[in-house]
Amino acid sequence: MMSEKLPLPEEIWNRTPPEAQALIYSLQERVSVLEEQMKELRELLALDSKNSSKPPSSDPPGSRCSTQQLQNKRKKKRKRGGQPGHRGMTRELIPSEQADKRIPVAAENCTRCGEKLEGEDPNPHRHQVVEIPPLAAQVIEYQLHQLLCEGCGHKNPAPWPKDMPKGRFGFRLQAVVSLCSGKYKLPRRATVNLVEEFFGVSISLGSVSNIEKKASEILKAPYEEAHEYLQEQKSVNVDETGYREKKKRGWLWVMASPLVTVFLLALSRAGWVAKSLIGLDFEGIVGTDRCRSYSWLSDEQRQYCWAHLIRDFEKFKLRGGRSAEIGEQLLRNTGRMFEWWHRVRDGTLTRLVFERRMKKVSKSVEFFLYQGAHCGHSKTESTCKELLKHRQALWSFVRVEGVEPTNNVAERALRPAVIWRKRSFGTNSNRGSRFVERILTVVATLKQQGRSTIEYMVSAFAAHNDGQKAPSLLPQEDEQEPPPAE
Repeated sequence: MMSEKLPLPEEIWNRTPPEAQALIYSLQERVSVLEEQMKELRELLALDSKNSSKPPSSDPPGSRCSTQQLQNKRKKKRKRGGQPGHRGMTRELIPSEQADKRIPVAAENCTRCGEKLEGEDPNPHRHQVVEIPPLAAQVIEYQLHQLLCEGCGHKNPAPWPKDMPKGRFGFRLQAVVSLCSGKYKLPRRATVNLVEEFFGVSISLGSVSNIEKKASEILKAPYEEAHEYLQEQKSVNVDETGYREKKKRGWLWVMASPLVTVFLLALSRAGWVAKSLIGLDFEGIVGTDRCRSYSWLSDEQRQYCWAHLIRDFEKFKLRGGRSAEIGEQLLRNTGRMFEWWHRVRDGTLTRLVFERRMKKVSKSVEFFLYQGAHCGHSKTESTCKELLKHRQALWSFVRVEGVEPTNNVAERALRPAVIWRKRSFGTNSNRGSRFVERILTVVATLKQQGRSTIEYMVSAFAAHNDGQKAPSLLPQEDEQEPPPAE
């Protein structure tokens, strides 16, 4: 392959034997390949939590991110603890008559003269202590009498009381056991130890597994109802993370809205799973990353996550040259966009003004994406061409009110599941996978709505015992907005 530019001056090149010329060309091509590989390796080494999907915990000491965080801390020059102007949290005293126990304390003798003291202080100093009494499970014995009718001789068995569990464990104990793993991410052996140490109840690993199986069956109906509810919403966020089943690679999917979140565990990351989760007839907008599993959705139905786009623009900067200049311009426009978006959420900027300002930003972003599509760096060009091809998916949050520009809602919902995955190494059966997706759905959804998880599970077990359906996970009629984040 002849090059337009000779590797040596022309007069020297003409005196070079053809065999040597061929060798020089082959070495030139080899050097070009090695330089490209070196660029790719340098880019990989420069990846951190700011320009890739790597978590912040993976940033090594001395890296760009950790150094920047240290510099930011030094700039603040603040001591640890509460800062000036911080409103401290103090536990207020409850009225004396509401205390479960009152212990009067008084001196018996005068500390000055030794005289014996009598009477009471009309305004004593009050010091209240919150304590947990020793916990002990109650053993309730139901004595079912079978009575003989003196008239006809028929033996009449006792009717089954409505509040009497059919098994050996009560509703609240079953609720605690099912939440130990589903909410507090405890292994089954730890659950056995906790129940025995806290409540004095001896329980086997098999019983824990059976309670989880029963909880999964009970939660099937409210889980399906919540799933159908999400498929009718105007906007949702969807994401997925790895999760093992039977030692095989699987994926835990999540679909989230402000008041309801649903999980789905499958042994695939393919588009058919996304279709079954979101629904082929879904008419709203889906916030996602750029995973191909969602490519069946139209661009008008998608909202690309701008948090992921920021990482891509940071990668542009790592590549130097024209790619770095374009990355800098895109990040500047993105920063301006998020500044206005936060003001819209805070109520300091109207939606109308925001939409008007975003027209200029969107044109600027698409202009620099076009520049990036012809910048000379293959990876930057590929990313920019893809974004230009699906440009409608960049601006759904501007066109439609209620759509978020990032996929943080879904990613936050996945964090507890990721911690559980790391501690449990996944599930060993299809039954276990169903329990995981249903109990995670209950825990996440009730937290969004500010409802008690333990009381819900107690009600669910009690309803099942009575042959009724478990309570609904859907938001109450008077619940229009989610409770404030903690």
